[in-house]
Amino acid sequence: MPPKSFFELMQWGPQGWLDEMTFATGLTLAVAISGFLFGLVFGTIAAMGKLSRRAIPRRLADVYTTVFRGVPDLLVIYLFYFGGSAMVTAIAQKFGAQGFIGLPGFLTGTLAIGIVSGAYQTEVIRGAYLAVPPGEIDAARAFGMSGWRLLRRIIGPQVLRYGLPGMGNIWQLVLKESALVAVVGLSVYFYEVKLGDLVLIYETRFSDLLRQAHVAAGSTRQPFVFYITAVVFYLLLTTASTWAFRRAETWATRGLRQV
Repeated sequence: MPPKSFFELMQWGPQGWLDEMTFATGLTLAVAISGFLFGLVFGTIAAMGKLSRRAIPRRLADVYTTVFRGVPDLLVIYLFYFGGSAMVTAIAQKFGAQGFIGLPGFLTGTLAIGIVSGAYQTEVIRGAYLAVPPGEIDAARAFGMSGWRLLRRIIGPQVLRYGLPGMGNIWQLVLKESALVAVVGLSVYFYEVKLGDLVLIYETRFSDLLRQAHVAAGSTRQPFVFYITAVVFYLLLTTASTWAFRRAETWATRGLRQV
């Protein structure tokens, strides 16, 4: 049987792979967004530690950024998934459980990506805060602003303005690093139940984009088609992300004089 053409392979429905590749792209985007948001939380906490006047928070934040910026991302994912699964298995066996208990790939993958990206976001947030003119903060305090109002009206908008370009770069890195989560078998299961004379249960498994391309390439023995398709989907995501961050930067700097 001659190999199928590109358009035969990339059609929607049971005869093609376009629907699987599209859903896999959505899962990849979900992993990237979740990891980025986790990183934003970790980065904000670590940035507060680095800006603290106390020595212990500063040292802990320094250790966090040094370790996770110096260790390969794939190694962090392995440690979280296999190390965490081994720990959960050991605890469960003490209560009588048997066998190996694997942690969810989505949770461990996004958490690992979030912790790594948070180490980079820490420096972006810290640098953006230090870029805020101290005189504006002093003037706001002289007018009686403090706490939440000072953060909302003075510090927050300017940290956002100065930090957006760096955050855009980190987002692009997170989007590409999401492909590494495929090594822990990232997948999401959906079940469809139809009621009638018989109860039929259909199980559909969606993987991330790179894993789905690998599976499709192995099933059809046409790797070039699916890896090129994955390239196109990744480029669509990164292009849309670049446009979105540029629009956000334009909005954040709308009140400034453009030189």
